[in-house]
Amino acid sequence: MIASKQTHSFHIPVMGLAYTIDSPIRVAQYGISSVISIIDDDLLEKMNAFYSEKFSIPYQEITQKVDDYRAKRITAYLNLVDTIVKDKFVKFKEEISESKSALENFISMLPNKSTIKEGLSHLLDEGLLFKESIKNYIDAHLSAGEIDVNIMTKIDKDNFIKSEQLPIEYNDAHASLRGFANSTLQSSVVLSAGMNPRLYSYFENFKDFYPDAKNNLKKKIILKVSDFRSAIIQGKFLAKKGLWVSEYRIESGLNCGGHAFATEGFLLGPILEEFKTKKPELIADTHAVYVKALTDKQEFVPEQPLEIKITVQGGVGTAAEHDFLINNYQVDSVGWGTPFLLVPEATSVDIETRALLAKAKETDLYLSGISPLGVPFNTIRGTSNEFFKQNRIDNNKAGSSCPKKFLALSKEFGPEGICTASKKYQDVKLEELDAKKEAMPTAIYEMSKNKITEKACLCVGLANASYLENDIPIKGQQQGVVICPGPNLAYFDKEVSLTQMIQHIYGKASVLAETYRPNMFVKELKMYVDYLTQDIATFTDDLTAKHIKKWQAFKSNLLEGVVYYQNLFEDTLNANNKSIQSDIKMYENVIKLIEVPVL
Repeated sequence: MIASKQTHSFHIPVMGLAYTIDSPIRVAQYGISSVISIIDDDLLEKMNAFYSEKFSIPYQEITQKVDDYRAKRITAYLNLVDTIVKDKFVKFKEEISESKSALENFISMLPNKSTIKEGLSHLLDEGLLFKESIKNYIDAHLSAGEIDVNIMTKIDKDNFIKSEQLPIEYNDAHASLRGFANSTLQSSVVLSAGMNPRLYSYFENFKDFYPDAKNNLKKKIILKVSDFRSAIIQGKFLAKKGLWVSEYRIESGLNCGGHAFATEGFLLGPILEEFKTKKPELIADTHAVYVKALTDKQEFVPEQPLEIKITVQGGVGTAAEHDFLINNYQVDSVGWGTPFLLVPEATSVDIETRALLAKAKETDLYLSGISPLGVPFNTIRGTSNEFFKQNRIDNNKAGSSCPKKFLALSKEFGPEGICTASKKYQDVKLEELDAKKEAMPTAIYEMSKNKITEKACLCVGLANASYLENDIPIKGQQQGVVICPGPNLAYFDKEVSLTQMIQHIYGKASVLAETYRPNMFVKELKMYVDYLTQDIATFTDDLTAKHIKKWQAFKSNLLEGVVYYQNLFEDTLNANNKSIQSDIKMYENVIKLIEVPVL
């Protein structure tokens, strides 16, 4: 198997549209990998103009009048980021090869078990021919962090010109993929939010996703998955097309930021255990299918399976948890997302929103219904978006003007699609509801009205932070900022430097608030218990055997997860395990008391 080297044992996952839009420019020179969302071509175009000016790089505007403008804007911005990162990395290598203090600072940022840290420390101790030895070592062993991109596979709206539908390749996600494929980047596309067969097939059009004669993939595929079954189904589907999945990025179903795709009660620990046990099976099965597909396509066929990484993210908050995930489950990297929202050197967040994040307590962070996708969405109370949205509701002007239409995916009123957060959609739905008002209880009416009006304009709200941070003018209806931290934010209460956060991750210091923080597995377990309880309590449809079967399976899976954790924390002894075991026992009792309705 062909393995790659990496400087750090953590990565920064995609956050919102704006929050990691320029993270590689900020942190890649230190070997830190991060992910850019490439949904919003308008935001990318404005960031292209901003950074071109900042780094004195010629800029050519790409307007909406240009053919295939969406893909071209994405390519242009990614090429710019690639250029800036390469330049910053060269300068950083020069700095640490010429300055002993700069080198010492960099060494202090590296994980304790890093072979690169060991090698640099050894050369530093020798002190002979310092500059030349260090320079040679750095050139041979150091690499910049990956500039990866994210495509939410569901954000694949059909596009039209004067009511005439454009070919599929002009769909939003297809154009995003083309934008990445045509860029100079040698990195990965992270596919999230489930399977999109049409989009997956479109990958076959781009040479960079096939291996060269040296077994290298110029561009790679990362799948964000919630369980092993999903991984092997999607992995083999792509392998049949001659496409290799280089990484399976496992994310907690609920203990994460942004959209939460809950599993059927399957918990993160047992899921990771299955990946650890069945990784050889995953490699062997996909490799066999992959070889046949490449042979049929008359492409180069690697003799050995290409590298597959298993990574994890969602709710990790301490060095002990970080190390446990790496050592016990043998994952290749751990994603730290939400805590980095409090690191100005790493993420793009406006001052007002960052202050709101720092003050957030457990009760401020909640799983909301604000996403037009109809998927539960982790967010925080008190955002500026909430203020402007409520103002419109109070003035009987609910809904957004919907300028970007990335989430105009409902075909209820026609093939061109409409967003459920738009004023146009909400006006119709509120009128329909008012016609039935007299026939329903007030509480049901208010609940139904709230379900319509709570939807937020994510396209604008998730992008505004970058405009505010960089003093880029915002046009159109005031939407304020939507931000999507995970519940883990409650335990981080201050803005910190990049160095401080890295030292926290590697156990050299702590930036946690002085408050009780449950173990990440316990926190997720609680969220799943609450989710099941709420799902049963708020159920208003006609009860069927299918609903009962789903809840019984959910409950059963939770209890199996509890047994797994009880055995796990009995075998791995440390000072915290007594309280973890106690918490798990408490939730076991709560689960057993959950009553699944009967027909």
